[in-house]
Amino acid sequence: MNSYLVRIYRKAEDNPRLLVGVVEEVGVNGKKAFHNLYELWDILNSAKREQTQPKKSKRARSS
Repeated sequence: MNSYLVRIYRKAEDNPRLLVGVVEEVGVNGKKAFHNLYELWDILNSAKREQTQPKKSKRARSS
């Protein structure tokens, strides 16, 4: 299981989907910015997909 630090800098009172902030994965360098709830979800969900996708083999096929 991955751990994340989510910092929300701004949110709209009348629309909770409008968030601005950054996501950091604990133990990993770098930050990813988001500007709404959907971008936040994409960041968290893409990290999960990267973890579960099988690695592709780099071997070349012979014909």
